[in-house]
Amino acid sequence: MLESYVTPILMSYVNRYIKNLKPSDLQLSLWGGDVVLSKLELKLDVLEQELKLPFTFLSGHIHELRIHVPWTKLGSEPVVITINTMECILKLKDGAQQEDHESCGSSSTNRSTTESMKSAVKPRRVQQSAPPDPDLPPGYVQSLIRRVVNNVNIVINNLILKYVEDDIVLSVNITSAECYTVDELWDRAFMDISATDLVLRKVINFSDCTVCLDKRNASGKIEFYQEPLLYKCSFRTRLHFTYDNLNSKMPSIIKIHTLVESLKLSISDQQLPMFIRIMQLGIALYYGEIGNFKDGEGEDLICHSKDMLGNITGAEDETSSVIEYPTQYINQEPYMHQDDDQQQGWVSWAWSFVPAIVSYDDEENDSSGMDDGTTLHQQKSQSLKDPIISIGFYCTKATVTFKLTEMQAESSYYSPQKVKSKEVICWEQEGTTVEVLMKGELFFDCQIGFVGCQAMCLKGIMGIKDFEENMNRSDEEAYFFNCGENLSAKGMTYLTNSLFDYRSPENNSIRAEFILDAAHHKETYTEIAGMQRFGAFYMDYLYTMESTSGKVPGNQQDLSSVKSEDFGNVQEMSTKNLIVGPLNLQLDSSAVHRIMKMIVCALEHEYEPYSRTKPDVTDGGRTIPNSEGVASLEEYIPTRLTTFTILKCTITIPVAEFNLLDHLLPIIMGEKNSSGLLNAASFQPLRPLPSIRILVDKINLEHSVPMYAEQLVQMVSSLSQPSDNLLHYCYSHCYLKIFGFQAGLTSLDSRGLYFFPVPVIPSFSTAVYGKLIKFPKYWTKRAHVPLAECIFELPNLTVQATRAQTLLLQTIYQSWCHPVGNVSSVAVNEALLNEIFQTSGVKSKNPLPTLEGSIQNVELKYCSTSLVKCASGTVGSIKICAKAPGDGGKEKLIPLIQGPSDTRDLHSSKWLNESRKPESLLAPDLVAFTIQIPQYMDYCHNSGAVLLSSVQGIAINVDPVLYTWLIYQPPKRASRHIQQQSVGAVPLGMSVTRKKEDEASVGSAPLARQQSNQASEYASSPVKTKTVTA
Repeated sequence: MLESYVTPILMSYVNRYIKNLKPSDLQLSLWGGDVVLSKLELKLDVLEQELKLPFTFLSGHIHELRIHVPWTKLGSEPVVITINTMECILKLKDGAQQEDHESCGSSSTNRSTTESMKSAVKPRRVQQSAPPDPDLPPGYVQSLIRRVVNNVNIVINNLILKYVEDDIVLSVNITSAECYTVDELWDRAFMDISATDLVLRKVINFSDCTVCLDKRNASGKIEFYQEPLLYKCSFRTRLHFTYDNLNSKMPSIIKIHTLVESLKLSISDQQLPMFIRIMQLGIALYYGEIGNFKDGEGEDLICHSKDMLGNITGAEDETSSVIEYPTQYINQEPYMHQDDDQQQGWVSWAWSFVPAIVSYDDEENDSSGMDDGTTLHQQKSQSLKDPIISIGFYCTKATVTFKLTEMQAESSYYSPQKVKSKEVICWEQEGTTVEVLMKGELFFDCQIGFVGCQAMCLKGIMGIKDFEENMNRSDEEAYFFNCGENLSAKGMTYLTNSLFDYRSPENNSIRAEFILDAAHHKETYTEIAGMQRFGAFYMDYLYTMESTSGKVPGNQQDLSSVKSEDFGNVQEMSTKNLIVGPLNLQLDSSAVHRIMKMIVCALEHEYEPYSRTKPDVTDGGRTIPNSEGVASLEEYIPTRLTTFTILKCTITIPVAEFNLLDHLLPIIMGEKNSSGLLNAASFQPLRPLPSIRILVDKINLEHSVPMYAEQLVQMVSSLSQPSDNLLHYCYSHCYLKIFGFQAGLTSLDSRGLYFFPVPVIPSFSTAVYGKLIKFPKYWTKRAHVPLAECIFELPNLTVQATRAQTLLLQTIYQSWCHPVGNVSSVAVNEALLNEIFQTSGVKSKNPLPTLEGSIQNVELKYCSTSLVKCASGTVGSIKICAKAPGDGGKEKLIPLIQGPSDTRDLHSSKWLNESRKPESLLAPDLVAFTIQIPQYMDYCHNSGAVLLSSVQGIAINVDPVLYTWLIYQPPKRASRHIQQQSVGAVPLGMSVTRKKEDEASVGSAPLARQQSNQASEYASSPVKTKTVTA
């Protein structure tokens, strides 16, 4: 009796996907308890119809399939399904196969017009539906089926997946994968849900996962194999399902979390373009751009458009049975005729496949659903709700190594070529977290973060052996980038509330609570909270959608029929917040050349883009919206907001120890490399190593863009007098704010210690705002509408330097911008360094004069329309003075240039003796100008160019101190070239204690702490000073 119920369930799955099976033979084998099937061919067309992926299967076969059914212990032992060697080869569907898929961009869905695909799915349900056996109690059958399904063990040995495209062959090989049911301690067990514990737990263990990325030739063969991207990586996945009651058809909460202890990726220069291509494929699939014209601004989540929810509905309207995947559980539409016109998109399938792991149903619902549509609607509205799905990926330590390859031929002529690789750069990352939380299609949140990361140089680059083993350089010199904290010091915060955290609610038999409200989410997951959990990087992407029409109550909102221009009925919101913690970046020659080499390798192979730009349409045939449509737009317009923040950034740019950029920059700029062959040169690190150090307290970048730009612009541009609010949303806006920017000079000695920075630019803040109209082709007849606008504000900027400091700055600049061969011949004068970096507590006998320039209240604005370009600006004041030693050892201030200045008494001697401080905060700006130029100079109706300017009085004082500053030359003493190894530290006379203090202060002490080098009271006096608000 049991066989008549369980056997059809197992047979249906096997027979559905495997060719040429005899059901009678399969049934007899199942009744015997064991089935062994060999050399099986998969039904590729059925797989494509079931999965609805944008890929087509080239081949698929299973070497051996084993099914073990313990009939005598079916209620206590699991059914074991073992697959030995399964291989599938996929490729991207071509244009002809993609014609039935419309764009999933801004407001479109994947709909199929192929009737044969629909008919292939519909009859299958009827054939597989069977009436229940009246001899067995229905409750017993349901309970047994539930226990069997919940405890099925699936084992796959040697799973091979291959994806081919152009010259790319991506293969994934998993030695072993096993899925089984576990108890509350995550140990293997035979479990079932009960009234007291409505929870089901499963574990999937993946052993020895290897990912390869190779290049094939025109004939489809791989001439030589690259090293694997990922080699024998093992990871485990925990699945946690929470049900509302025993009769629930699917879980209400689903958690799927994966933990990888160690992830080691290896990318060669030949694999890098292919790896970028695969990444572009993922982005194109995400935005629905495969095989379609790119429709302006694609939606954030691939089918998060207003009529996306109609696409979530499966091709079948009935409630799913245990025989097939329940792909129609998500966002059911209440009207059956809508389902007949739609098929499920691949992302919808991927989203809905998660409940299919444990979903089940009985066949009675099929007949009732078919017979009575009203009853079906009531069942759906009452029982089927969108589950809360939490997907997490956690990695303790990840390493990405970039390698350069070269071909090596064997001694024999006929021997194959071998690839020799050399590691040049390595990225290390600790405590990585990727978490996704979603409920239906109305709430989606993705958070990414990691605790710490660092990058280091390895081996040599372009013939320069700067980090070979025989160089005996320390690890501190190899690391050129670090951000965040150490995982051992931070703790396991990256696993917080995951299934691998013993403190999580699921591991303490507590039902988890989730934040599904946008306002509450923003209050909880703030910038501070993200940095406290991670420390190096934190990203929070939130998308919400809600209906304001009130037609459909609850979560089951009928949004499939909403037109793209009906913005008022559906309110969507998308925000991305990216935060980078305190970082330290060392842009020395070794790091810069490795980064540039990676860019060159990425540009060596260009593939055709996945999406083509949509052709321009004529500005005609547009209907004028009615007053209701305009009112709904005035009320709410969906936008996409991105915020990027960097905290406490430190950048060090030393003198170039070697400069081979003339071999790399032409390739990056799109030119052919005309440089000659590189000659390997011996490398010795330069010590002392003068550097420019830049500190920034905070960098904030905000970018906003309308979510449905083209539809919005079409509507607003058709209005005769659109409001300022509507015009505002027709632009993409960008706002950049920089706080606490300061720069100075420092030097690295032979012991790896930096000198205390000498300020050159004291701390200042600035801001830039810009906006660019979307789809300017619609605004060609609107001369008054700005197409682009930019505003720059600089409250105060001061630059101060001695002549020795400017010479050192010039040396650093020339070392980077004027390559003179394979190795730079920059020489560093020790006397010049001694003059700049004074010994602590020792006064110089002949201190050098310092020039200090200050500019205040700079405002610049640029605007362009379809007819003219205009620029205007004001400069509040300019002051240049010299600080020179005076009588009694005191420093005197000598004004050189001042503006604005009252020049009426300039001819009298009295003026020279007066103070140069501004007379009033209300003094006029020094310079104010406006310039306007026509876009088309040959246009017959243009008004010509216009220039208006206003300049206040400027006083210039030519003092001998300026001549003293200009004629300074450093003493002619021994210079250290790059080719010479530094034996010891430069004799600067600094004490060991002071050097330790300097080392501790690197990256944390502001450059402007030395009071003698601060901007003078004269230069920093507040003349109409404006501040940049955070």
